[in-house]
Parts: sequence; C-alpha cells; structure tokens
Amino acid sequence: MQQKHKFEIGETVEFSPGGSYPPAARGSYVVLRQLPSEGLDYQYRIKSVADGQERMVREGQLG
Repeated sequence: MQQKHKFEIGETVEFSPGGSYPPAARGSYVVLRQLPSEGLDYQYRIKSVADGQERMVREGQLG
C-alpha cells in the first residue's frame, strides 16, 4: 500500500530546516505542490508567508 502525503496543497506548515539553511528560512510556509518521493521522504514545493520565497523541501523538514 502506497503511503500518502502528510500535508495538503494550501495547508500552512512550519519549515524547520537543518544543516546549511540560513536561520531566516525558518517559519510559516504554504504548500504549493505535492511532489513524488525522493527515497524515503515525499517532497513539497512551499512558499514563505513572510517574503514569498519558494523552496523545495522534504516532508521531514515540515511540521
């Protein structure tokens, strides 16, 4: 059975990056697109509520 995406398009999520992302990247984002899984995690296209910046992230980075 195929697992489903955890977050829906239009949903507001919190992006909590790890690693080399700048601290300013954290915060509230809106899910624009659900993307196929890359390995174990689904991916999403998200857009920042604060500055409109878009990024592609893994499901594990969202909460």
